[in-house]
Amino acid sequence: MHTKSDVQTMIAGLTVGLTRSAQDSGMAKLTPLHRELVQGMPTLPEQEVRVLFSTLLPGDVTPRHSHRFPVTVYMLEGTFTLELEGREPVEVGAGEVLVEPAGIRMTGFNRGEVPARMVLFYACAPDTPFADPASKA
Repeated sequence: MHTKSDVQTMIAGLTVGLTRSAQDSGMAKLTPLHRELVQGMPTLPEQEVRVLFSTLLPGDVTPRHSHRFPVTVYMLEGTFTLELEGREPVEVGAGEVLVEPAGIRMTGFNRGEVPARMVLFYACAPDTPFADPASKA
C-alpha cells in the first residue's frame, strides 16, 4: 500500500530515497533519463520552474523562435523534428530526451503520421515568455 511521508520525516533522512512500499525490499529505483551540461540558466534569486504538455498533430510546425533559457523536451509519443539554426535537424522519438539550447533560433515539426506528444521542462526568470519570435537570418 502507498502512503505519504511528512516533510520533516523526509528531511530527517529517515526515508529519503525509499517509498513506503519499498521499505521492506530496499531503495526505490531511479532511472536517469538524461544528463547534460547547459549554459544560459537563470541566475536570479528566484526562478520559476515550468512543466508544459504539448501536442503537435501530423503536419504541424512551430513558429520560428528562440528560448531565453534551455528547455528540456521529453517525448511521450510520436516523433518531433527540431531544426536548430546552424545544425543538422534532430529527431526525437517516444522515450527520448532533447535539451533545446538558449538563444538559438529553431523550428519544430511533426513530420510523422501520429501526434507528437511531449512534456517540456524549464526554469526561467519569473514571468518570462516561453519563446521569443525569431525571423529567418
